[in-house]
Amino acid sequence: MTQILIVEDEERISAFIAKGLRAAGYVPTSAVNGRDGYHLAQSGDFELVILDLGLPDQDGFTVLRRLREARNDTPVIILSARNTTDATVAGLEGGADDYMTKPFRFEELLARVRLRLRPDPSRTESSVLSQDGLQLDLRTRRALIDGREVDLSAREFALTEAFLRNPGQVLSREQLLSRVWGYDFDPGSNVVDVYVRYLRNKLGPERFATVRGMGYRLVADRSQP
Repeated sequence: MTQILIVEDEERISAFIAKGLRAAGYVPTSAVNGRDGYHLAQSGDFELVILDLGLPDQDGFTVLRRLREARNDTPVIILSARNTTDATVAGLEGGADDYMTKPFRFEELLARVRLRLRPDPSRTESSVLSQDGLQLDLRTRRALIDGREVDLSAREFALTEAFLRNPGQVLSREQLLSRVWGYDFDPGSNVVDVYVRYLRNKLGPERFATVRGMGYRLVADRSQP
């Protein structure tokens, strides 16, 4: 299985990323400082590194520079609160493969992870997700119901994508919050319930089942009871 290294000193963020990666089928390992992160990355066990810049012992830029000087070409995604153009340019020119700013949505991070891992072309993930007449085109950001286009907001689209990636599976409110709204969103919010109601109105109430005390699931086959 694909192993991914997370170099992040904030435990809450590291645990959030690790949980999401594990659910997506990856094997995450965490390091809380640059020294350990560098040595783990040099072990050759990891196929991708998610690297924070504000590490306690040495800047993430230093870790990245040392890796590239050692001719380590493992893909690196920088994840940082530094949202300036200068920081982004410095990261990319320093050898990073991608740069994301905090706060972030896990689904976007996961998409970038998949892109940087670049599986065999014959197994490349389709850009279109579909289930029982519902279709999402991830490239054009279009949603279709039985061939008819439906206008979805960015959040509605992301929530629908989360359901389509897990048809028939119960997704808790916590899972949906983390995947669509990000790690820093208030866990006590009812925003998931509100947006599921929006989707029921736009895509059909019978598509989304409420599982009492657990969450919601996309009905994989509406012809079945």
